[in-house]
Amino acid sequence: MATILIVDDAKFMRTLVKDALVPAGHEIIGEAENGNEAIELYKRLKPNLVTMDITMREKDGIEAAEEILRQDPNARIIMVTALGQENLLTKAIKLGVRDFVVKPFPPERLQKAAEKALA
Repeated sequence: MATILIVDDAKFMRTLVKDALVPAGHEIIGEAENGNEAIELYKRLKPNLVTMDITMREKDGIEAAEEILRQDPNARIIMVTALGQENLLTKAIKLGVRDFVVKPFPPERLQKAAEKALA
């Protein structure tokens, strides 16, 4: 079982991510609404995996992922993003993000991305 931090500014999206990952045997240990919260929770909770939205207020997912990966190069992060953000995804992958899932997603797609990132 992996511990997961969910980062998304929309509560309903955090719920969808949770509903996809909990039945696959993972434990959600934290939720953040923006990149600043994500960085703080990552430091405190040390999750095995982070699901990160790209577009958020205060600090976006790319900036947050970059900061988390700077502090912990072994951090496992999956970007969960809307269509049309391919240029940002390319940057995220270059930073060291493990995978990405496009919204809306079938639960199996997120489960596969999580398994791959955790392997």
